[in-house]
Amino acid sequence: MQNDFTQAMNFRHACKLFDETKKIPQDEMHYILEMGRKSPSSFGMEAWKFLVITNKELKEKLRPFCWDQPQITTCSHLVIVLAGIESLKPQSGVPLQRFSRREMPQEKLDFYIDIYANHLKETLKTDANILCWSAKQTYIAAANMMSAAAFIGIDSCPIEGFEKEKVEETLELDTKKYQVALVLPFGYRVDEQPKQLRLDFNEVVEFIE
Repeated sequence: MQNDFTQAMNFRHACKLFDETKKIPQDEMHYILEMGRKSPSSFGMEAWKFLVITNKELKEKLRPFCWDQPQITTCSHLVIVLAGIESLKPQSGVPLQRFSRREMPQEKLDFYIDIYANHLKETLKTDANILCWSAKQTYIAAANMMSAAAFIGIDSCPIEGFEKEKVEETLELDTKKYQVALVLPFGYRVDEQPKQLRLDFNEVVEFIE
């Protein structure tokens, strides 16, 4: 079945070089970021933040720490996807705030906080463990942003090839609060899209009845 979303998925690819002369309109970039904001997250914690960089000098500073990939400096908007750390800890008070957004009796609220703290006991033990869990959530948001961008004819390229500590230092991040999960440039392609290569449907999907 062909529809607009299928066309967007066929259009999307990891763009390796962007047209530096083309800039994404503000309303379209806002739409992309909004689709990230609206994404689902475990326990509804929304433990992410999107740093949107258009400053040329800052992009140039970051590029050497992203394996010198040209996407970093040629893109229109460079989005640094951050994974929350401190906000996921029960003692921060943020999980309670998140649960409290839905009206419920105190007894039920206490129940949810208890479930959260106990279910994630090991996960929340160290910042490294939290990052592992938190970064997974950011990838849901990143995928939705890339799909939304493709839907309106904008290219992207998810990048894991970067020196995490160097990027965090350059951005002067408080890593107790946030750490870098993904580097995600957006813009318009220069080169023709290469043929999309994917495994056969039957190799990827197995039905269990």
